[in-house]
Amino acid sequence: MTTRPRGDDRSRLELRDLLSEALAGLLQRPARSVLTALGTVLGTGTFVCILGLTATTASQIDDRFNALTATEITVEDATGSDDQIRQQPFPEDAGQRIARLNGVQNAGVYWNVRGPHGGRLPVRSTPIGPASEQDTGLVAAAPGALAAAEPTVSEGRIYDRFHEERRQPVAVLSSSLASRLGITTLETHPAVFIGDQPFTVIGIISDLKRKTDLLSSVVIPTSVAEQLWGPPVRDPAEMIISTDLGAARQVASETALALDPAHPDNFKVTPPPDPQKLRSTVTSDLNQLFLLLAAICLVIGAVGIANTTLVAVLERTGEIGLRRALGAQTRHITLQFLTESSVLGVLGGLVGSTVGVLPVLTVAVARTWTPSIHPATIAAAPAIGLVTGLLAGLYPAWRASRIPPAEALRR
Repeated sequence: MTTRPRGDDRSRLELRDLLSEALAGLLQRPARSVLTALGTVLGTGTFVCILGLTATTASQIDDRFNALTATEITVEDATGSDDQIRQQPFPEDAGQRIARLNGVQNAGVYWNVRGPHGGRLPVRSTPIGPASEQDTGLVAAAPGALAAAEPTVSEGRIYDRFHEERRQPVAVLSSSLASRLGITTLETHPAVFIGDQPFTVIGIISDLKRKTDLLSSVVIPTSVAEQLWGPPVRDPAEMIISTDLGAARQVASETALALDPAHPDNFKVTPPPDPQKLRSTVTSDLNQLFLLLAAICLVIGAVGIANTTLVAVLERTGEIGLRRALGAQTRHITLQFLTESSVLGVLGGLVGSTVGVLPVLTVAVARTWTPSIHPATIAAAPAIGLVTGLLAGLYPAWRASRIPPAEALRR
């Protein structure tokens, strides 16, 4: 019966000794250790930075969303009539009916005006000569619809109910469209000619918060458009409603009945989406996109640690043989090199978490935002570095433990 040598029983490697040996091995070549940990620093830093920036910008996304999109309702024609026999489902006083609902700021109907054959009407800056703006759109919009778009008026004014009820041939242009038509000032009461009909330009707008496509169109009152070219046929009318913050969903539930109590199904009312769902969607998309980049950096860092640890194993073959000759077991050699790679990963994670916080603070200070980083994000960075270093050191540590002591001593 064979007995196990007592020397094997006394061969132990304490945790304190293991850590000291690992640090000694890393400090033998500090420059190499720093460069090796750089990949982990970049990976964990990117991880912390991405989660911090998405958390910080989430509240800003909510604010901007609430300011515009959360207060906008659109209403469409849902009758599905044929283009040639389409009936206008919106009543003449649609804007006034919706304006009576609590929480409504502005509301009005609008549509694209077409010529007799369905094409765009030519826009001229002079009564004679070729059309200078064949691609310019023509939109009929009620005063409430134009006000709901929240225009920024650079000169003049937008038309109101007086112009609508009196069928005044007035128009509102964007500053870029007015410049193309040669209109630089309203002091001379300039006019544009749509077909053969003159329209006095009473307002020039520089921007719109909603319905920015109107910037490329001449906007006129709906009563004038119906008088000259009839109600909308090929392009159905739509309605835009602006509400107080928090009132949009209630107003949307009442809109169809307010427009036509007998046929509410003639309208398709689109309320604003839930801001919490939008925030979750945007944040999730950002996280998925940029966390992929962080994972790539971590993979690069793991490859660097594995490569450096494997080179260290080859360079320290004599040391491994001496340790084995003095009684070190294979698990001791494995633990030593695993500890070295793990320490590199943890150090990279600690430095990376600090590096990742700096861009978040910089962006927040530059934009006067409140920085927001979850404590779990900071705590996870060293743990991610530890796992990266541990996985990267598995093969080199196993390789080191497989070297026969006699061969190691000969080298």
